[in-house]
Amino acid sequence: MNAELGILYAVGVAYLALLFFVAHATEKGWLPDALVRHPLVYALSLGVYATSWSFYGSVGFAGEQGYNFLTIYLGVTLAFALAPVLLAPILRLVRDYQLTSVADLFAFRYRHQFTGVLVTLFMLAGVLPYIALQIKAVTESVAVLTQEAPPHLLALGFCATLSLFAILFGARHITPREKHEGLVVAIAFESAIKLIALLMVGVFALFGIMGGPVALGEWLMAHPEAIEALYAPVSEGPWMTFMVLAFAAAFLLPRQFHMIFVENMDPRALRVAAWSFPLFLLLLNLPIPLILWAGQSAQVDTAPDYFVLGLSVEHGYGWALFTFIGGVSAASAMMIVTTLALAAMCLNHLILPARYQNQALPRQNLYTWLLWGRRILIVLIIALGYVFYRLMEFHQSLAQIGLISFVAVAQFLPGLMGLLFWPRATRWGFIAGLAGGITVWALALIVPLLQQSGLMPGQLELQTWFRATEQNHWAFATFWSLALNAVLFVAGSLLTRPSPEETEAALACRREQMEPPRGQLEVRSVQHFEEQLAQTVGPQTAALEVSRALADLGLKSDETHPGELRRLRERLERNLSGLMGPLLSRMIVDHRLRVDPHTQMALADSLRFVEEQLEHSNVRLQGLAAELDTLRRYHRQVLHELPLGVCSLTPGGEIIIWNSAMGLISGIPSRDAVGQELRLLGDPWHGILRGFLQGDDKHLYKLQINLQGRSRWINLHKSEIEAPGALNPGAVVGGTVILVEDLTELHTLESEVAHNNRLASIGRLAAGVAHEIGNPLTGIASLAQNLHYEPDESERELSAQQILEQTRRINNIVQSLITFSHTGEVPSTAMGAVDIKICVDEAMQLVQLSDTARAHLFENRLPPGITVRGSHQKLLQVFVNLINNAMQASGPGDRIRIQGEATAGFAEILVEDEGTGIPETLLDRVFEPFFTTKPPGEGTGLGLSVVYSIIQDHGGAVYVDNLPQGGACFTLRLPLSTTPRLRASG
Repeated sequence: MNAELGILYAVGVAYLALLFFVAHATEKGWLPDALVRHPLVYALSLGVYATSWSFYGSVGFAGEQGYNFLTIYLGVTLAFALAPVLLAPILRLVRDYQLTSVADLFAFRYRHQFTGVLVTLFMLAGVLPYIALQIKAVTESVAVLTQEAPPHLLALGFCATLSLFAILFGARHITPREKHEGLVVAIAFESAIKLIALLMVGVFALFGIMGGPVALGEWLMAHPEAIEALYAPVSEGPWMTFMVLAFAAAFLLPRQFHMIFVENMDPRALRVAAWSFPLFLLLLNLPIPLILWAGQSAQVDTAPDYFVLGLSVEHGYGWALFTFIGGVSAASAMMIVTTLALAAMCLNHLILPARYQNQALPRQNLYTWLLWGRRILIVLIIALGYVFYRLMEFHQSLAQIGLISFVAVAQFLPGLMGLLFWPRATRWGFIAGLAGGITVWALALIVPLLQQSGLMPGQLELQTWFRATEQNHWAFATFWSLALNAVLFVAGSLLTRPSPEETEAALACRREQMEPPRGQLEVRSVQHFEEQLAQTVGPQTAALEVSRALADLGLKSDETHPGELRRLRERLERNLSGLMGPLLSRMIVDHRLRVDPHTQMALADSLRFVEEQLEHSNVRLQGLAAELDTLRRYHRQVLHELPLGVCSLTPGGEIIIWNSAMGLISGIPSRDAVGQELRLLGDPWHGILRGFLQGDDKHLYKLQINLQGRSRWINLHKSEIEAPGALNPGAVVGGTVILVEDLTELHTLESEVAHNNRLASIGRLAAGVAHEIGNPLTGIASLAQNLHYEPDESERELSAQQILEQTRRINNIVQSLITFSHTGEVPSTAMGAVDIKICVDEAMQLVQLSDTARAHLFENRLPPGITVRGSHQKLLQVFVNLINNAMQASGPGDRIRIQGEATAGFAEILVEDEGTGIPETLLDRVFEPFFTTKPPGEGTGLGLSVVYSIIQDHGGAVYVDNLPQGGACFTLRLPLSTTPRLRASG
């Protein structure tokens, strides 16, 4: 059956257009996110591994190597079975450091420009035969359908069309942070098409050609050599060699690396792909033996590589077109993704470093320049593949050509093992090993290919030199190339020392970096970042990249904290790595955003760095280290959940701990305080904490502060801590810990209790007040009535003076009550000198207003002139409460004495009564709130508690004891005042 060439080309272009429509619909949001981001879609996109070799060549490979053809897929299954220890760490590195290719990965670990250059050039050379294989498969499949040799322009037209679609699929975004979701879905769609096509051919082979399972069994019994042909190569062929090659190709081929790691949208999808992708490969390989046997049974007039198409031709023209689409799909997907990955490698490691060294990076429209550079490279790479296809005269099967590329990518295995598991590996070891492997690969595989194509004269047989002509060709090339590679890699690494950059990268690869980076940034602001970067990448690119980095970290454009600027620098380097590659980004950042290596990193940032590394380390701590880490986490949690505010400062005033309670008290979140210098906190906390640090007091009680227009009361406590490793305790101060206790609610409650206690006292005095005011009022009324009838001017004058005297008496009583019952808080600025004798006289006057006071004798034996610092109103309440308490404990006719003296900076005041005293067992409890010895309903138990609280607020002390002669004695110690006393005022 002949098929028109134009129809085949139109079908191919139409199918590519359909793939582009799928990608476009995805990026426009026409497809639901649940479908686009589904893990199975990601797993299907990895089906780009199955190229035209898999679609066409697997049948021919099975004909040559029997069941060895399964090794190409079992090796992949093994790689994905090791995903937690092999693929997941690579994915983390790619995502964290925005690496875009295999060359980026090795250049990140083995820090040298030649590393990226060597990997890129070798990958380009190693994959060109694979690209040429796809062109060969498409042109020969056309020949199978048309039954005539295809024109040379067909291959050229296919390459040109594919270049256009490759640009449309993957060269529209310049940064890998914008994942090509459309590309992922389109490749997944392509994988589904080729799977369906191959399964349908298998079904046709079983039922249409062989006549069903029963007939197949009969044919196999009649042709036992068909089964033997599949089993024989397994015992004789290079089973393990093919497994190793497929294992490496599963994730090191450029297209596989790109789809597995670079285009990964959710790391969790890798866990699903670990089982679903091998399942996809299993389904893809199920029909291969059936198609092989059906082709042999039907004696299809094509090479075994194209039995898939030959059987389809037997079934009908429409069926053949659908199978052809499956082949085009397999070839085009491989070429598109491979050229995208290779273009990024060439741009990052060949073009950009050369232009940077020549100071030729464009400072205007850098993004556009990079975009067009990538597009041009895509066209050039496909063109190189076409040239390779035209120059080489391929006499090998599709699988044989593909294995050349497999052996090439296997050369990266030793370096990859060093990257993941051997921190001692060095760049010179990697370069030496890779160079040795490349040499053997070229001599064993490429040179014979060139000789067969007539491009190289002579007969160079490496196997003959090694006297290994009987050894399998692929086993020989793989073993000796990897052996020399590994030996040189290990020897070179042991003979050289890793650079500091390599050591840092090795620790990052294993998440073992416990030592924080050294030095502090020379730049001091975000604006300075932009100015420095603009000198290399231009102002527009610099502003956009800094803005993106700020958004990634959630920072503001006015950020000045050194620790946050350090994080911004690291984020910029990672973002630029995705744009230009890790080496060039490091060069730009190191040159423009310099770090002074002679300065010390902030302690808070060092502590945060170490803790982050412990949290994310891949190394599982064991034994004592694990117990210590558990204890650290526990102590850290306790510290942050402590209801007291905790602030820890270095000797230089840098805040290293600021727990959640401290954030609530101060209103400053921990993330804004930690790492800051104390002076940057702002008022009032800068002044409060600095003053407390500079003072001699270890404790400050009931400190009144104003926060956002509200008064708050706090206690402050501090303790100096020794530096870790100090030999002599107290010799080295490692900083200071300050505890902040918020007493606002307690103080409010105490104030309410004290006020209620005053109101209760006033209630008890009410009857006496009425009597005391009533007597003067009666006298005033009598004198006023007599004034009308008194003719003598001198008598009128005397009566007027007596009226004024009685008025003053009433006023004094009222003012005393007003002072005593005042409800407002007395600010700390109103604290002043209070004359104790005058305060006690006023308290006695108030108490004597009650009826019960008349049965007692009051003596104020305090010497005049003793003044203490305090609040007149609060101290008045203290003495009223103590005198009331003494009256209630005394009998009629008993004396209540108040005496005292000034000694050693304190006033000591004694309040004594002649009552029954206090039982010894209750002396320690009398100041407890709500404790009382009175019967129920006759006391609240708050009077002495209020006394204790007020005296504590004044920095004094109060205690009680029994007198030898009977009665109780309350002793007050209050600090003396050096300022003039405050007069009591209403």
